[in-house]
Amino acid sequence: MDAKLLQILVCPVTKGPLIYNKAKNELISKSARLAYPIKDGIPVMLEDEARKLDEDEEVA
Repeated sequence: MDAKLLQILVCPVTKGPLIYNKAKNELISKSARLAYPIKDGIPVMLEDEARKLDEDEEVA
């Protein structure tokens, strides 16, 4: 994930910052508790495509 792109992107729901999870290839929004997938190197920033984080799931 390009560091400059990560600085620009925000969560479309909360407008908050995102954290890159390299292991799962996702962008995590702590405040929305959503994980946005990265497909073929392109972040999919759609709420409908995001995975809801489990209550016990650790967020870095």
